[in-house]
Amino acid sequence: MAYADQDGMSSSRLVSIIIVALLHAFLGYALVTGLAYEAVQQVKAKLNVVDVKEEEPPEEEPPPEPEKQIEPPVVSPPPLVTTVTPPPTVRTVDTPPPAAPIVPTAAPPAPAAPPPPPPVAKRPNPIPKGNPGNWANTNDYPSRALQQEREGTTGFRVTVGPDGRVQSCSITSSSGHADLDDATCKNIQRRGRFDPALDSSGNPTSGSWSSRVRWQIPK
Repeated sequence: MAYADQDGMSSSRLVSIIIVALLHAFLGYALVTGLAYEAVQQVKAKLNVVDVKEEEPPEEEPPPEPEKQIEPPVVSPPPLVTTVTPPPTVRTVDTPPPAAPIVPTAAPPAPAAPPPPPPVAKRPNPIPKGNPGNWANTNDYPSRALQQEREGTTGFRVTVGPDGRVQSCSITSSSGHADLDDATCKNIQRRGRFDPALDSSGNPTSGSWSSRVRWQIPK
């Protein structure tokens, strides 16, 4: 056999082998692909899960309401109508009595005039209120005069205003000691209260009042 014939046979054989290999590869791929598809379909059929919805429990029907007892209507008896027939009106005519004769009367006497008020007593001098001996007493003794055992009687005169208070004081006779005389007027002006003097019309007015204070050390 010539070398050229051997070379030609080898090339065609190689082509045939390649074609056979491709056919086997194609068939294998088709087989694998078909088998895989069928397997997937079978698994899918087995794993087909149907969603089942849980049935809700039926709602409980409320108990029937008790039948209301219908009370029969209360029928009031018709009111009694009493017809009162008024008595016939009798008109009476009063005959007036004869008028009495008019007798003229005398006018009443005029009321007597009230008596005049009594005259107001004039009071030329004020009157002390309370006990004047308490206005200046041994409790008011000047301390120096008490230590030196000085004693005496002081005469004084006060002027009293319309309000009954002492307005001024003057010494009419001295005790011989100035501190005793000063204590006399000082306490009389501070404590003296009077009912004031009255004029002829009864109105309060100023007046004067005189007295004496004896200063004596208590034993």
